[in-house]
Amino acid sequence: MSIRIIGTGSYVPEKTVTNDDLSQMVDTNDEWITQRVGVKERRVSVSETTADLAVKAAQRAIEAAGISAEELDLIVTATVTGDSLCPSTAALVQAAIGAKCPAFDISSACSGFLFALDTAAAFIARGGIRHALVIGAERLSRVLDWTDRSTCVIFGDGAGAAVVAPGDNYLVSHLFTQGNDDVLSIPAGKGNSPFYEREEPVYKVVMKGQETFRFAVRRITDDIRLVSDMAGITPDQLKYIVPHQANSRIIDLAARKLGIPMERFVLNIERYGNTSSASVAISLDELVRSGALQPGDLIALCAFGGGLSSAACIIRW
Repeated sequence: MSIRIIGTGSYVPEKTVTNDDLSQMVDTNDEWITQRVGVKERRVSVSETTADLAVKAAQRAIEAAGISAEELDLIVTATVTGDSLCPSTAALVQAAIGAKCPAFDISSACSGFLFALDTAAAFIARGGIRHALVIGAERLSRVLDWTDRSTCVIFGDGAGAAVVAPGDNYLVSHLFTQGNDDVLSIPAGKGNSPFYEREEPVYKVVMKGQETFRFAVRRITDDIRLVSDMAGITPDQLKYIVPHQANSRIIDLAARKLGIPMERFVLNIERYGNTSSASVAISLDELVRSGALQPGDLIALCAFGGGLSSAACIIRW
């Protein structure tokens, strides 16, 4: 037994921060950011929590699926910016939407939504689950060093969600982890133990840009080729590829290596920046709501990020 996506939803905060806005805060400008990353603006929360963002995306996905929250049997939320260690973001969503099912979080950074989707697929395959809600939600603005132009210009806040049910549309998937805390990390920060003697870093995104870039290009190309081979197709048979929105240059180089036209890649990084685990979910929702997908279309979702991790899957729409 596999799964099918029966509803998607997304939400981003109202406040828009442009590149020109950031140029008033750090030594940067619109041309530098656009050429290096591909971001023109991003959304930033001024009062909403990660759970608030997740709830709004979830409600839109549930509405699109045509079910009620009471019909959910499972909620899995991917996030690295939860509002608390306990309760989980998923638990807060469950309470807010009136669901009665088990709910838990997973953490795999920007690959998180695909890890969560695969987790939901496994639960459904085991049996007993009719509807699962999968969410990717992040408030990255709370963990950025807003004086560091190499990172603060990249990220944004947002959430995306999908409701899945038993079906045969989730053809293949692949998850990958290469344990590493040197290239990309978000340290938890100093704790309260009076006995702990090891120095702890500040709670903020730390990233080595060139190493991250190379890892991302390699994983997109390798993972797309791998899942295509697993599905018995070639990459050029994919109608669309929905990639993690980290850097437009990463996607452009991967597209050239795969020999796939850029117009088949779903891009919204210009408007939202990198929203980590929410990225693929937001992009998928926008693709679905655009009306561009037709029954039978083959699409690939792919992501890469801290962990280091990556993931990809192929879905028949």
